[in-house]
Amino acid sequence: MEYNKQLAYMEKGDEVEGFYILRTAVLRTASNGKIYLSASLADASGKIDAKMWDYNGKVTPAEEGKVVKIRGEVTEFKGSLQLNIRRIRLAEDRDNYALEDLVPTAPIDSVKEMEYVQDLIASLEDEDYRMLCMAMLDRHIAAFGKIPAAKNVHHSFLSGLLMHTSSMLRIADFLATQCYPTVVNRSLLLAGTLLHDFGKEREYDFSELGLVTDKSTEGMLIGHLVLGAEEVNAVGQQLGIPEEKLLLIRHMLLSHHGTPEFGAAVIPSIAEAELLSYIDLLDSRMEIYAETLETLPVGKFSDRIFSLDKRIYNHGLKDGGSEF
Repeated sequence: MEYNKQLAYMEKGDEVEGFYILRTAVLRTASNGKIYLSASLADASGKIDAKMWDYNGKVTPAEEGKVVKIRGEVTEFKGSLQLNIRRIRLAEDRDNYALEDLVPTAPIDSVKEMEYVQDLIASLEDEDYRMLCMAMLDRHIAAFGKIPAAKNVHHSFLSGLLMHTSSMLRIADFLATQCYPTVVNRSLLLAGTLLHDFGKEREYDFSELGLVTDKSTEGMLIGHLVLGAEEVNAVGQQLGIPEEKLLLIRHMLLSHHGTPEFGAAVIPSIAEAELLSYIDLLDSRMEIYAETLETLPVGKFSDRIFSLDKRIYNHGLKDGGSEF
């Protein structure tokens, strides 16, 4: 039996016991009519799918985001590791575990990334967009540097929103200056990129550990696109930003999911909004690849990934050449 073994280093056949974060928990009915727990667990090193059969325990979806103690065996299902849980309970005050070993955090220097974002915004040529971005950043600075970008699709770790946004800003700045300087307005593109997900601070509820547990009531009824556009409009009016400029930013926020099928309120109708939707899609999908490949054996296909609507393959090719 191995105690508190990090998820990234678990292998098939391991007998494990320890403390992990309950990322998701769903009660399902098996073909035999019995209830089982379908869950995913996380620690600072990664995540793993887990199952507990014939389940009648007290851990429910209401405990998502909390720390649990489990005992079980690592197995393999369709080429991916899975933890078959035999015992599970919520962590208690008397338990001894290190929180820093459990909370997954973005693999970035958050201080440097925040400085990069602030310096880039300070470089915006358009005074109105620069002023709007600085005001919005001041309103969200604490949460922006800490919260995840999602519950479980991509960048679902602490500082995930900062990592996602700063990566997108790098892409946007390159495209605006090196590829399409006569097509897009750099200030507008970077402003929309910075602000596109600020509404997530209100869209989600967060656990005491800082991870997303579920959507808030506002998130369910309105969503971060509209929440963000409404706030930008209110702040912009207070600052005296021209209505036309606010309209363009609001359009970018409302359309950055690309199509209504993926949650956009309207389709992109300006070049900057078009680019933003592609940059957002690119960065989110590459992060899904990165997170999946961390635990996918070389030469294997993943299970079907819902957000990509396909399975992906780990070719094992290393940086810099043809070695596998």
